[in-house]
Parts: sequence; structure tokens; C-alpha cells
Amino acid sequence: MSGFLIAGVRALLLCLLLVSAGCRSAGTAAALPRQPSAASSLASDSSVAEATSEFGEDEIPLRDQPSGESTDSIQVVSLQDSTGEATHNEAGPRFAGDGELELDWLVGEVLRRNPTRQAAIAAWQAAAQRYPQAVALDDPMLQTMIGPRGLASDQVNGAYMVGVAQKVPWAGKRELRGDQALWEQTAAQWDAADVDLRLTEAAKLAFFDYFLTARKLEINDASGEKLTAFRDTARSKYETGQVTQQDALQTDVELGQLDRRRIELVRERNIAIARINTLLHRPPQTMLPVPPAELSVDGGIMEPKVLNDIAIQSRPDLTAMSARIQSERTAIELACKEFYPDFEFMARYDAFWQEKPLRPMLGMNVNVPINQSRRHAAVDEAMFRLNKMCADYASAVDATRNDVQAAWERLDASRKIVALYDENILKTADANIDSAEAGYIAGNVDFLRLVEAQRQLIELREQRYEAVAEYHSRRAELERLVGQAIDDSMDPAAPVVPAESN
Repeated sequence: MSGFLIAGVRALLLCLLLVSAGCRSAGTAAALPRQPSAASSLASDSSVAEATSEFGEDEIPLRDQPSGESTDSIQVVSLQDSTGEATHNEAGPRFAGDGELELDWLVGEVLRRNPTRQAAIAAWQAAAQRYPQAVALDDPMLQTMIGPRGLASDQVNGAYMVGVAQKVPWAGKRELRGDQALWEQTAAQWDAADVDLRLTEAAKLAFFDYFLTARKLEINDASGEKLTAFRDTARSKYETGQVTQQDALQTDVELGQLDRRRIELVRERNIAIARINTLLHRPPQTMLPVPPAELSVDGGIMEPKVLNDIAIQSRPDLTAMSARIQSERTAIELACKEFYPDFEFMARYDAFWQEKPLRPMLGMNVNVPINQSRRHAAVDEAMFRLNKMCADYASAVDATRNDVQAAWERLDASRKIVALYDENILKTADANIDSAEAGYIAGNVDFLRLVEAQRQLIELREQRYEAVAEYHSRRAELERLVGQAIDDSMDPAAPVVPAESN
């Protein structure tokens, strides 16, 4: 009797030690994030026809787990060191204001340093930990019981019980829970990919704003030099009595307007620099290299119908929605499994029985699923939730088609406008200012017409750079809507191919 009692006490102490060790490991995990382990492959799609309502399975692309970067290769980046100062703010040649700011480098640095991306990766890492929890069995239960008065009795030879019990769900429930967790992990992975797309677009838009303000400042400075030359000419003609003092004064007014305009442009440039530094997770006033002197507008554009097809297949947000739809379909199957009972297997040694052959015992508990209304309601809830998600997906597809078409039209118009400025408008404006300057020197054109021609040239050159920046901004927007770069070299078969439905 005492041997069994000692064994029961030892088993109880072992359980307490395991619980305390688990608490200590949980506290360590909270302080130091762990790397997610590679989850097993997603189970093949098993659809529930009754749950799709008017949305057919063929209308919802089913995606496999993304084939991109594995969760094992994700590096957890701490955004603050022990002193609370932001890390990853090292000052290299690119950050020292030397050379020229490159778009590809900027996008890569934003993706490496931006805390929004780290948050998305952390959410993906958290989702990766749900699978082992979902498929795990419940902890076994240690059962002990003792009759205190029997220990001191000479008539009773011990009064205690030691046993263990393990709950086991109906076959298939654990696998479905694991599948559901894996689909949620897939959705979180594609959510992180969507954050990458949006950060890439934001970095490009900030870069193009920076480029535009720099070019406008350049035009402003060149115009100031030109107007100063006009003022010198006007003063020379005034001193010789060929023109009135009003010509020189008008030039001073125009130069004052250029100074006002420069203040506005410097403000816009500083705002663009602050936006770029914010995306880089750096102080807003940090110096940046100068933007490039020119951006080419010569990339090919695929037809909107082809871009729409690619967008439906490769957009990360749509892929994440389709993964969550598969999770909801799995939830319906799991709700249907709740109509079947779960089991609890037990083994015990019961010394309350005086007959020793009766003391070893085996047993099983089974829940009786007689509450059918609750289970039917759970299935209906899951089906309606799936129908809602299917409708949301269809709405998102329609919005994607509309957005891609509208963005393509804006991009095409911007490209044509840039070509119009380069081939016609600016050439005519340059010829107009040269003619006006020559006419003023010869005395055939009044000074106001010369100033107006210069003012018009400034506006047209600014508008040309605005059209260039708008073209590249529209292109960045369209690439985000499509889900990848767009040009004539794109392979329409390259995007993610939908998995076959059963």
C-alpha cells in the first residue's frame, strides 16, 4: 500500500514540476521571440457544396501555401535596443547625402527597415504557432484519491486510488483543426506580402515626389538666372533711354515671385524627405542623397485585360481572402464532426476494493451528442460565414478589375501627356522665349510679353516634370494593384496558379 501511495505522490510532484517548468518557459518565450518552425503541408481542398450558396467553387481561386520565403528564414528584427533608441539607423554612404538616390535601393531599404513590415512578419510568425496547438491532444489527467481514516485503521488494508485519463477526439477532428490553422497561417503570410506591396508603392510615391520637387527647384533657380539676365538687359536699355523703368521693376516683381515659389518648393521637398525617412524608420530631418536628374518614360504596358487576369491570380490580398475561405470551409467540416462523440480513456489502480484482482481498472467516457439543435446552428453559422466571405471575395474581385482598368487608363494618359510635352509643347515654348528675347533686344517686343513668355516656359517645364512623376506614380499604383511589376516582358503564366478543386 505504501509503495503505491509513494508512487502517486511522486507522480503528483512530477506534474507540478512540469507545470512550473512550462510557466518558466512561457515567460522566456514572452521575453525572447522564437523562430517559427516549418508547418506541415496544407491538406488538399475538401469543399462543402452546401456552403457555397450561389458562389461556385470555380469562382474562388484556391491557393496552395505560398512558395516564397519560408518561415524558417525570417529574421526577427528588434526595433529598439536596450536604451530605447531605434536600431538600424547606421549612417552609410547612401545616407550621408553622397551620390544619387536610387529607387531600387530605397525600396529594398524600406522593406528591410520599416516596422510595419516587421509587424506583419510577427503576425505571420504568431499564426505559424497555431498548428502544433491545434493538432495536440489535451494533457493527460492524473487521478488520485485517498481515504484518510483508512491509513490509520488496522481493519482496512489501505484506501487510495491512482489513475490516468486521456481525452481523444473523434477521428479527423484534429486534422481539420490543423488544416484550419494552416490556412490561417497561409493567409497571414499573404497579408505580409500585401504589406510589402503597399510599402513598395509608398516608397516609390515618396521617391517620385522627392524627384519632382528637386526638378522644380532646379527650374526655379534656372528661371531666376534667366530673369536676372533680363533685368540687366532692361536696365541697360533704361539707361540709354530705350525703355522705361517699369521694365526693370517688373523683373524685380517676377524675381520676388520666384523667391516665394522657392520657399514653397523647399517646404514640399522637406516634406518628401521626411516621408522617405519615416518609411526608412529614421528621423525626418536626416539628409538624403539627391534624386536622379531624369526618369525615363519608355516602359511597355500590357493590355488591361491581361493585367486583370494576372491581378486576380497574384494579388496577395485576394490570395489571403481565398485562404481564409478555405479555412471557413474547413470550419464547416469541423462543425459537422461535432455530431460525433469524443472519448476519454482511463486506467487506474483502486485500492478501495479489498479484493486485489478487482483493483486494476480500465474505462472509457463518451459524451453523448444529443443536443442536435446546437450543432445544427453551429454548422449553419459556419455556412453563412463562408457565404459572406465568398461574397466579399467576389466584391473584391470586381473592385480589383475596376481599379486596374482605371489605373491603366490614367497611366496611359500620363504617358501620352509626357510624349506631347517632349515632342511639341516644350519645343514650341523654347522657340517662343527665344523669339521674345530677340524681339525685346531689337525693340520689337515689349517687356511684358517677354516676361509672360518666360513665366509660361516655367509653368510648362514644371507641368512636364509633373506629368513624368505622375506617370511613374500611376505605374507604381498599377503594379500594386496587379501584384507585381508590369511591362511587355511579363510572362502571363508566371503568377500563382490556382490549385485544382476537388
